[in-house]
Amino acid sequence: MSAKSGVGALALQNWESGFHVDSTASQPAAFRSDLRQQVRAAPSWFRGRQGRRLREMLLAYSFLAPAFIIIGLFGLFPLAFAAYESTLRGLNKIVGSYDGLGNYVKAVDNLIYIITFWMAAALVYFAVQTFVRAVQEQRQEKTEPAQWLLPGLLTAAGAALFARFVFILLPEMLLIPSKLRGQANTQEAFRALVVETWWLPKVQIALWSAIVILAAGSVWALLINRRMPADRRERTYFMPFFSAGICLIGSAALTWFTWTEISAAYAEALEEGAGLELWSQIVTISAGFLLLLLAWRLWESASDRSANTGVALRLVGAVALMAGGWVLIAELPRVVAAGDEDWWNGLMATVFYVLGTVPIQLGLALILAALLFQKIRGQTLFRVLYFLPYVAPFVGTAAVFRIIFSNRPTAPLNSLLDLFGAEPLLWLSEPAGIIQMITGGKIDLGPILSGPSLALVAIMIYGIWTYVGFDTVIFLAGLGAIPNELYEVADIDGAGGWAQFRHVTLPLLSPTIYFLSLYAVIGTFKAFNHIFVLRQAAALGTTDTASIVIFQAFKRDTRYGYASALAILLLLIILVITLVNNRIASRRVFYG
Repeated sequence: MSAKSGVGALALQNWESGFHVDSTASQPAAFRSDLRQQVRAAPSWFRGRQGRRLREMLLAYSFLAPAFIIIGLFGLFPLAFAAYESTLRGLNKIVGSYDGLGNYVKAVDNLIYIITFWMAAALVYFAVQTFVRAVQEQRQEKTEPAQWLLPGLLTAAGAALFARFVFILLPEMLLIPSKLRGQANTQEAFRALVVETWWLPKVQIALWSAIVILAAGSVWALLINRRMPADRRERTYFMPFFSAGICLIGSAALTWFTWTEISAAYAEALEEGAGLELWSQIVTISAGFLLLLLAWRLWESASDRSANTGVALRLVGAVALMAGGWVLIAELPRVVAAGDEDWWNGLMATVFYVLGTVPIQLGLALILAALLFQKIRGQTLFRVLYFLPYVAPFVGTAAVFRIIFSNRPTAPLNSLLDLFGAEPLLWLSEPAGIIQMITGGKIDLGPILSGPSLALVAIMIYGIWTYVGFDTVIFLAGLGAIPNELYEVADIDGAGGWAQFRHVTLPLLSPTIYFLSLYAVIGTFKAFNHIFVLRQAAALGTTDTASIVIFQAFKRDTRYGYASALAILLLLIILVITLVNNRIASRRVFYG
C-alpha cells in the first residue's frame, strides 16, 4: 500500500470517529502532518460531535431516500394527480377543460360546499391544536418554541410553492402528446418537447421560488439548532410548526377555492334567472351537525358528574341539542336527492356490505380462534384449512361461488333448497331487499328499510367466507401473546370461563380487535375484485358498491374527471371513518 493511500485510510478512520486523532500514535511525522491538513480542510459543519451527528443524519436520510421516492411516486403523486383530474371535465379526455368543483357538484350537489368548508375548518383546528400544545410544553418544560415558528411557517410556504410548481408543470407535460400530433413521432421530438416544457418561464419561476423558500426555511432552522445548547437540541418544534403551517395554507387555499366556486355558481344562476339556496343550505346543515357534535360532548360529560341533578340536566340538554340538530339537517335529504343517484345507491350498497360482513366475520373469527387455541387434535390442520380461502385467488373462488349461487333451478344451492321443499331463489340475480322478501313484499319499506338485496347478501357470504380465516389467524396470534399467568390468577380468584374471557381475554385482545376492525372496514369500503366477478345485470345495480360505480364511470363512461372526483369522495369517507375509529380506540383499546 502506498503512503498516500495509507494516509487516506487513516483520514477516513479518524473522520468516522469524530476527527479524534491520537497524538501518541506511532505514525511518522509526515503522515501526521498530512492528516492534520486533510482534517483542517474538511468543512466546519462536519467537525466535532455536532458534525458527527449531522453526518449520521445525512446518512440516515440517504438510506431513507429510496423509500421517500417510492412513496412519492406511487403514493402521493397518484393522489395529487387524482385531485387535479377531478377538477377537469370531458369524455375520453385525460386533459379536459377546467370545471372546478363541477364533478363534485354532479355527484353530491351542494353538499360538496359544506364538505369543503368543514375541511378548511378542520385544518385550522389542527393548526390551533399544534400551537396550543407548543404553549403547554413551553410552560411545563421551560422551552422556547417561538423561535421555531417562522422557520417552520417559511418551510411550509416553500412546500406549498413546490406543490404549486407541480400543478403548473403537470398540465404542460400532459399537453405534450397533443403537441406531437402532426410531427415526427420520434424519441428526439418527445425529448425536445419535454425540455421545452421544463424550461418554460412560468415553470422555472415556480420551481426556483419554491427552492429558495424551502432552502431559506431549512437553513434558518439549522442555524437555530446549532445555536441551541447541546442538551436541548433533541427537542425542536420545527416539524410541529411546519405541519401547522401546511394546515393553515391548505385551509386558506381550500376556503379561497370554495368561495370562488360558490361565486361562480351564483353568477351562473343569475344569468339563467334561477334561484340558488346554497348559503342557506350550508348554514343550516352545518349548524345541525354542530349541534349534534355539542350534544355528543354534553352526553359524554354527563358521566363525569357525581350529582344526579347535574347528570339529568346534561342529559336533557344533550337530547334537546340532538332534536335541534336533526331539525336543522332535515335539509340534507333534499340535497342528497339532487346528486348522482348511482353514486348514492353505490354508497348505500357499500354501507350494507360493511355492516353485513365486518361484525359477522370478526365474531366468527374470534369464536374459531378461541376454539382453535385449545389443545385439540389436528389443530394445525384446521388452521391451514381456515386460512385457505384467503390465500386462494379471489377471481377463481368468486367464479365458483357464482356457480353455487346461480339462479338455475338445478344450481347446487337451489338443489339443496329443493330437498327441503323450498322454492328456488334467484340469488345473484335477485334485486329485491332481503327484509322485503321476508315480509312477503306486502309492505313497501323503501330502499333503506328493505335492506340489502339478496344478490348483495350472497356476495356478503362470499366475503365472510374469504376473510374469516385471515381474522382467525390474527386472533390466534393475539391470544398467544396473552400471558398464561393471568388466567391462572383469575382461576384462583374463582373466575369462570366467561368471566376470564370477558375481563382478561377481551381487554388484552383489544389492540388486535382494533387492528382487524380498521383493516376490515377500509378493505370492505374498497372491495372490488370479487364483487365485480359476482355482480349480474339482473340485480339492477343493487350490488354495485362505490368502487364499482367509480370503475364504471372510468371504464364504461370514460369520464376520467368524474371518476377521480368520486374516488376522492370515497377517500374522504374512509379517512373520516379512520379518524372516528382512532378516536374510539384511544379510549377503549388496552395496550397493557
